[in-house]
Amino acid sequence: MGVGQQMGQQNSSSNSQHDVHGEDWDSLRDDVSDMAGAAVERGRHFIDAARDQASDYAERRKDDIAQSVADFATSLRESTSSFEERPNIRAVVDSAAEGLETLAGTIRERSFADIFNDFEDMARRRPATVAAVSAAIGFVAARFIKSTAEDLRQDQVIPRTSRTGRDRSRQGPGPQARGNA
Repeated sequence: MGVGQQMGQQNSSSNSQHDVHGEDWDSLRDDVSDMAGAAVERGRHFIDAARDQASDYAERRKDDIAQSVADFATSLRESTSSFEERPNIRAVVDSAAEGLETLAGTIRERSFADIFNDFEDMARRRPATVAAVSAAIGFVAARFIKSTAEDLRQDQVIPRTSRTGRDRSRQGPGPQARGNA
């Protein structure tokens, strides 16, 4: 056998090895592609199921959510008594309460999917408005929470003070008063 023949045999054996490895690679690539496709399909199914479940839950709880929003609007209106000397702030809070009452009515009348789609469309069209409204709601909610917390603290301090005074009157004069007598 000549050198050329030996080279030809080596090339043909390496080509056959390359073909075997190439077929294995193609087979592996097809298997991985099939697994990835199945994973994507399962992921889509999971996301769709989660979305359906969340939507069903929201539909069932829609009236409760609407009532909570309406209750918050009522609480907001009641909190305006602390703004008596500031009519501008009171007007803003009253306006926010009216908006919340309107939102409660909308929640009762429309489906969750409709509300979500409308909100998403508005957020895309007017992101600055959404940011401003969010900031305003945050300010009003913080103010409401702060005033409520202050009222709770005052309610806790007043009974303790009056109770301490009553306890002292039951015990009679204190040690200093007895020493002076």
